[in-house]
Amino acid sequence: MNAPLQSVLANGPVFARIAKFHPELTAFRRDLHAHPELGFEEVYTSGRVVQALELCRVDSIHTGLGKTGVVALVHGQGRSADNPGRMIGLRADMDALPLQEFNECTWKSSKPGLMHGCGHDGHTAMLIGAARYLAETRRFDGTAVLIFQPGEEGYAGARAMMEDGLFERFPCEKVFAQHNSPETPFGVIGITPGPMQAAVDRIEILVRGKGGHGARPHQAVDPVLVAGHIITAVQSVVARNLSAFDQAVVSLCSMQGGHPGAMSVIPGEVTLVGTVRTYSESVQDQIEDRLRQLCTGVAQGFGASAELVYERVYPATVNTVPEAEFACDVAASLVGEDKVWRNMLPSMGGEDFSFMLQAKPGAYIRIGQGAPHGPGPHPLHNSRYDFNDEILPLGAALHASLIEQALPLTTP
Repeated sequence: MNAPLQSVLANGPVFARIAKFHPELTAFRRDLHAHPELGFEEVYTSGRVVQALELCRVDSIHTGLGKTGVVALVHGQGRSADNPGRMIGLRADMDALPLQEFNECTWKSSKPGLMHGCGHDGHTAMLIGAARYLAETRRFDGTAVLIFQPGEEGYAGARAMMEDGLFERFPCEKVFAQHNSPETPFGVIGITPGPMQAAVDRIEILVRGKGGHGARPHQAVDPVLVAGHIITAVQSVVARNLSAFDQAVVSLCSMQGGHPGAMSVIPGEVTLVGTVRTYSESVQDQIEDRLRQLCTGVAQGFGASAELVYERVYPATVNTVPEAEFACDVAASLVGEDKVWRNMLPSMGGEDFSFMLQAKPGAYIRIGQGAPHGPGPHPLHNSRYDFNDEILPLGAALHASLIEQALPLTTP
């Protein structure tokens, strides 16, 4: 559970001002937490975002990008819709997970089987905090493009917004996004120049044999046996085909075949499902090729066949080096150099902000929300996870500072 609210120690007037409306941001975040919605179903969430943006007095609000996505514009001093100047994008994801929540807080999910188990409620609240600050102060030269994105959890909502003309309508020069990290110490900000999150691929292996009676296996071609050998062989792909300097994960996570009530029936087919995580396209290609060869060869050795379906879901999230270094400098101006991890270890988790980073320079940032002040013991996607409201002002201040320092006012 969240500890009693306690402000994060950070430097500067941006944080100081945003900290004054910390209670409002907390109430907003907890309301979103109580009303989770899956990807492209964020009707309540996007409606609340629009209401909050109207109260913040942003300059314009645009809905319907990527179905339920929302974009708000805040113009800096002397700028307008006709003369927006340079544009910098800030993105927050809005969707929840199909997960039953087991917390007992008063703001727990009101929808059985759905919960904000990844902190997107907090990400949305942080960007609302930045919207309010930027609209009140306007101490920058250009336009802030605030992107509230649906469907990050497997729905490729970032791509959907882009297909709806996100960057054609709002031509951002750079884009930035934040994600909370329960494993990272409270108030620490981490960034990696280069790969930050892995590419996410889905693999499905359909093993076809010949069904038969369990008492007469010699009359069948047992796909369960073949699948077992494929499972074992697949573990050699990374260990014996990639350089020790390359990083990848291949995991088979599901096996479906036969029926538990039919103890003596050898099925005709078995399906294996899993995931591949990589940081580079060349390694991705190598693994796909090797998996296809391996599955086909193992199955043929037993007189069976195997078909690999390899789906590339999300590309790797790769920060451009100048923007990553810039984000580190901005973070250091807020929390001090000792609380900035400039070469944070990349994660094998996936992120569809990767689509935006394929189109625009930018950086994906992690903000620590772990112990001692918050719910550090429960990781992301855990049924007892909860966002730590204490980092809301820091995240909002980081968003706003990225805008102010990327689009500085010129002094006469």
